[in-house]
This record gives sequence, structure tokens and C-alpha cells, in this order.
Amino acid sequence: MELPTPEELRERRLELGLTQSELAENAEVSQPLIARIEGGDVDPRLSTLRRIVNALEEVEGSLLRARDLMHTPVTSVAPDESVHETTQLMNERGFSQVPVVREGTPEGLIGMSDIRQRSVENVGELPVAEVMHESISTVEPDALLDTVDAHLDHNDAVLVVEGGETVGIITEADIARQLS
Repeated sequence: MELPTPEELRERRLELGLTQSELAENAEVSQPLIARIEGGDVDPRLSTLRRIVNALEEVEGSLLRARDLMHTPVTSVAPDESVHETTQLMNERGFSQVPVVREGTPEGLIGMSDIRQRSVENVGELPVAEVMHESISTVEPDALLDTVDAHLDHNDAVLVVEGGETVGIITEADIARQLS
């Protein structure tokens, strides 16, 4: 077992949004002890350190992450597909929007609102790239619910990307389904 440094313990606690008091309560130790350990003032016993690490892992395991919320596999369209084909796909699947992806890499998002806003005759003949909106929001699979939620405040969907590849999509409906 590799022992975490005081700095690593503090950083992990802060990433989880825990106060020293909350961590102390979860680990059944005192808050001043947590402060002294994080400050490097005291070298804790192995049993105490194990309780602290276990408490952090327990909190971490209860947090929702993008991988828990995302819808997969991702139904997407290529930028050179026609708007007509994309509209048919969205109607068949009951989607109001789909990501635009080229070789796994997200390039944008196209939704029914994007299509309706185009006042061009024969919009269906246009390639998706001319109608989509390029401002997309992406997160890693480990992103926490708060991060995903913040992205959804300003975007219709959040794409989950791992190693440059689109692996999932999250909408408000996915969050509501998970939380209900």
C-alpha cells in the first residue's frame, strides 16, 4: 500500500468538497488531527491513516460522475451528412439533437431548433456542417455531477470524451433519470 502524502490527502479532501470536520467525522478522528496531518505536523499511525483513506474512498464512491450519467452508445452524424437524413434519424430515435462527430472527434451539435432557425429553402439538402452549432461542451468520464450540471446550464448537451473519442452524451433528461 502506497501511503499518501499530507498534500495528497488535503488535495483529495478538497476535490471531494469535504471540510476537515466532515472528513474527521467520517473517519472517526478529531478535526485537529486532520489539520495536523495535512500540515505535516504529525505522522499518523497506519490504522488512523487507513481510516482516513477509507473515509475518502467511501465519499468518492458515492459521488455521481459523467460515466454514471452518460447515454451510450452515442448516436451521431457526420458533418457531411445531409440535414434531411439527420432529421429523419432524430425523428426515428425521438431525439431533439445529435452530436456531429468525425472519426470519433466531436465537432458540434445539431438540433431541431438549429434546423428550424435556418430560413433557407431546401435546408434538408444542406450538409450538417452548415447548420450545426460548433459550440459544444465536453467533459472527461470522471467529471463530477456538479461539473456536468454547470455545463448544462449553458448547453443543451454535454459530450463525454475520453482520449479524444466521444464515448457518451449527457442531457438534462439523463440527469433527471439518474436522480429520480
